[in-house]
Amino acid sequence: MDISTPVTRPPDLYGRPRGDSFMRKLAAFSDLAVTRLARRSPPPRRPPATEMPLIRELVVAAKHQEAEDVVSLRLAAPDGGTLPPWQPGAHLELHLPSGRKRQYSLCGDPADRYGYRIAVRRIADGAGGSAEVHDALGEGVRVAVTGRPWNAFPFAGEAFVLLIAGGIGITPILPMAREAARRGLDWTLVHTGRSRGSMPFAAELAELAAAAPGRVSIRPDDESGPPEAADLLSLSPAGGAVYCCGPTPMIDGVRRAFGDSRASALHFERFAPAPITDGRPFELQLGDTGRVLPVPCDRSALDVLHEALPDLPFSCRQGFCGTCRVRVAHGRVEHRDRRLTATERAAGAMLPCVSRAPEGERLVLEM
Repeated sequence: MDISTPVTRPPDLYGRPRGDSFMRKLAAFSDLAVTRLARRSPPPRRPPATEMPLIRELVVAAKHQEAEDVVSLRLAAPDGGTLPPWQPGAHLELHLPSGRKRQYSLCGDPADRYGYRIAVRRIADGAGGSAEVHDALGEGVRVAVTGRPWNAFPFAGEAFVLLIAGGIGITPILPMAREAARRGLDWTLVHTGRSRGSMPFAAELAELAAAAPGRVSIRPDDESGPPEAADLLSLSPAGGAVYCCGPTPMIDGVRRAFGDSRASALHFERFAPAPITDGRPFELQLGDTGRVLPVPCDRSALDVLHEALPDLPFSCRQGFCGTCRVRVAHGRVEHRDRRLTATERAAGAMLPCVSRAPEGERLVLEM
């Protein structure tokens, strides 16, 4: 995920509004201070593994068809107990039966402590994770998850909010809309997609629209044409914050048009890695085998490694989960991740999904 966002917390742990005037003033001051500081700070880094349980087992309590090629899963504790809390924008990492690890945004209600809901679109030409969720995770199946939900796309709760979702990008945006409604914010949600049949959670969005007239807009491409980023951003009031999640072309368009908009802050999350635009060619050597793999300027080291080593694990492909970690025995690394600590980097750790070597140099990996 590519994120530009401040860290926040809801009025209380479960998203309920506080009635105490002192707490409202304190929360307002805190939100302002945190937002200002976060804009000068790097994106949030995932907590070290020591701060969370490594593995938790959940069971698929319910499975529903939400749209064409989209299913939702409700995951619960096998003993029916409560689950760790989460906030809008959080995601959960699943360990699929094949050994693949995939991360999915939570799209349920943070106040529901007895279940996590995710939604997954089947990607026909993908790497197999989405198809496995659709085909292998039925009701009653147990699945492991990493630790607890982690939030790299937190909702700061600014007074004026424009929420833009493209297709399955509605998953982190839907809880944000509900949170904005609960807080009494001035908010607008726009959901775009190929067609109404391809856009998940239509019934829930209709209920939200009925409860908040004029705040929810559904724009299928086959009815109104693909939206222009500038038109979407025009819905933001002066000084408003924009939250955007969807396909890469949508996010790139919103980023390009943002400077000419009236909005003051842009937060976004990708479901796929951003294109490599500043890469330089280098080489990877697989341990003592002597095998050398050229990495061209427009490909990641992970892509090249995965072709040579199909069993090499990966998940986010954006430098924050740490699944694809390898160790560099020799060579200089240009670290571009948001996960590794200075100590880990000094010890030779590298995330090949985003990190590279200087142009023309070679990294020798311990394989």
